[in-house]
Amino acid sequence: MTDPTALSCPAPAAETERVLLGHGSGGRLMAELLHDVIAAELGADRVTEDAAVVDTGTAEVVTSTDSFVVTPRFFPGGDIGSLAVHGTVNDLAMRGARPVALTLAYIIEEGLPLDELRAVTASAARAAGLVGVPIVTGDTKVVPRGAADGLYVTTAGIGVRRLGAAPSAARGRPGDIVLLSGPIALHGTAILSARESLGFEAEIASDSRPLHALVTAMLDAGGPDVHTLRDPTRGGLASALNELAETSSVGVDIAEDAVPVPRPAAAACELLGLDPLHVANEGCLVAFVAPAAADAVLRAMRARPEGTEARAIGTLTDEHPGRVHMRTLLGGVRVVDMLVGEQLPRIC
Repeated sequence: MTDPTALSCPAPAAETERVLLGHGSGGRLMAELLHDVIAAELGADRVTEDAAVVDTGTAEVVTSTDSFVVTPRFFPGGDIGSLAVHGTVNDLAMRGARPVALTLAYIIEEGLPLDELRAVTASAARAAGLVGVPIVTGDTKVVPRGAADGLYVTTAGIGVRRLGAAPSAARGRPGDIVLLSGPIALHGTAILSARESLGFEAEIASDSRPLHALVTAMLDAGGPDVHTLRDPTRGGLASALNELAETSSVGVDIAEDAVPVPRPAAAACELLGLDPLHVANEGCLVAFVAPAAADAVLRAMRARPEGTEARAIGTLTDEHPGRVHMRTLLGGVRVVDMLVGEQLPRIC
């Protein structure tokens, strides 16, 4: 009898000479672009982290940069300004760092209303103030009408890594417990609903928020037993777990009934034919934690407002390394692959 876990649908043939929209999806095409083109030309290893640790001799400094091209720029639960701050702070936090400074740069299309620019900037300032991190420098460019989609935002962040913390994509170990801090699929479905006027706006809001305080609580409870942290943004939980499984050379087993998908988000995904596991998030994280510390870390997560719905969703195994399997509601096993191509364009 054929092993159902060995079956998969063929992926479409990839474009090899030009950049496609799908190369920015956070899925398999993007991983290939980063490895085969960008990292190769930079002489770097495979890109596996969203932030880099730089040893200065006196402290481990963590740095990250990100660009945001959201359409629409204002959406239920946030806007491009606050999203840019949250996304950069979260990338620093996933390496165990306390954010200490941010930069903010704009590419502005001619004709953008100044009131909109003021609103975005004020939102970024409020978000940074709530995090307690200053925006210390930046840049502004204006391009001709039609050369950009209104406003592009680029941020960079600098943080200081907590002493003794070493979360990394490569530190997952067989037996680790997979913890998820909260519901998935909210950000992507909120953006799409607002963009296309699908009528879900009253029920779905983006989960965009900073996660550095949640990470601090997790590290207080688990210390170095918190092996891996990742915020599953573009490409969703599925792509994040596949990236981590490959980097750590482990298999990931999760249970479908353990992964929380809010009812409105699930309804939107069903209507649109989307897999919630592939939909972007901006306010949750997934962690690989040593079994001895998992209960304490989970309690610490649930004590934070960002982690009240945290739960264990699976374990790591030395079987099927580099692959993610999900036990379905019907009792079968499904291979969870990375997103191929573009499911939700322009969401972060």
